[in-house]
Amino acid sequence: MWQWQHVRLFTPWSFLIDPAGKRLLEAEGNWTEPEAERVPCAGELIERFLDPLSNHSLIAPQIRLNHTVVSVSREGHDRMKDGRRNEAPFLIVAETPDGPQRFRARAVIDASGTWTSPNPIGAGGVRADGEREAQSSIQYGMPDVLGRDRERYAGKRVLVVGSGHSATGNVLSLIELAKHVPETSIAWGIRRVSAEKLWGGGNADEIAERGQLGTRAKAAVDDGRVTLLTGLSIVAVKRCPSGLEIVDVNGESRIVVDEIIVASGARPDLAMLRELRLQFDPATEASKTLGPLIDPNHHHCGSVPPHGAVELRQPERGFYLAGMKSYGRAPTFLLMTGYEQVRSIVAELAGDHEAARNVELVLPTTGVCSTQFANEETATAST
Repeated sequence: MWQWQHVRLFTPWSFLIDPAGKRLLEAEGNWTEPEAERVPCAGELIERFLDPLSNHSLIAPQIRLNHTVVSVSREGHDRMKDGRRNEAPFLIVAETPDGPQRFRARAVIDASGTWTSPNPIGAGGVRADGEREAQSSIQYGMPDVLGRDRERYAGKRVLVVGSGHSATGNVLSLIELAKHVPETSIAWGIRRVSAEKLWGGGNADEIAERGQLGTRAKAAVDDGRVTLLTGLSIVAVKRCPSGLEIVDVNGESRIVVDEIIVASGARPDLAMLRELRLQFDPATEASKTLGPLIDPNHHHCGSVPPHGAVELRQPERGFYLAGMKSYGRAPTFLLMTGYEQVRSIVAELAGDHEAARNVELVLPTTGVCSTQFANEETATAST
């Protein structure tokens, strides 16, 4: 999260604070809860909630920093071996400041997210030709356009690729930069042919900040501050004397730019879990039972059914995916969803099965309903 600490979130504090964490911090008596309806930046979320919580007397001794998990498996059992795998402890191998270490655990909750595995720029989920060679001119995610990365983008021709909230945020930051450096040129490439869904739910969105993102972006496209390229499925990025040439799947050169920001989502890194027997939804790579509930091809209006340990359970008893990683490639994950997931999982592990199944999840709707067909896409604001 420090990598995008500059980003203003679209959810207020009331959707960012875990109830259990709040109880722990209030019990210590030296924490002041932020104003519920104020919308912070990511850095504030770290400083005012995550850091104090990590320093709590009951939590700090249990945290191992600078540990990178290399693999999670069943002790004495590779993926092929039946044996007594559900009775065997999990074996976690991690790289640490003191070298490789092994840890054993009764249960594992993998909440490692997807941020470090961004989707490539290429159509069909694969790297575009030349994408690797052009890495010095490509950033993934949400660079600090108005801060530490300002000089990189000021006065340049910049292409933003993606149609989610991150892409919209990047476009809006570049618009702000262009107010001060008018030579900055902004293009926005999306794969869908229709731009309607791009603008979000506007006033129908129950989170005002989220609704305003699309409204502001649409205004910038309408008045010409941003060039919108629809139907852009990139197959190649070619260096040429005038910059980076963007080529689509039809072999057509669509635009030449200096810099590219790719905000086309992320995918789970499953390499460290290869020796476990896990099940995933074939479309989203989410946990198998959860996948159909969040698949954006069929998912309507931003509503996510309440779900917890039951939906997140894996064939490996005691192993759970939680947080953004449980969603696989599906977008629009809210912290409150993760908090309730983990509350339910921990209740299950503690033997309180009733509490584990008593899942309550009330999320704000996006104000957008969509249905995607094979050759077309329509989107209308919900009423």
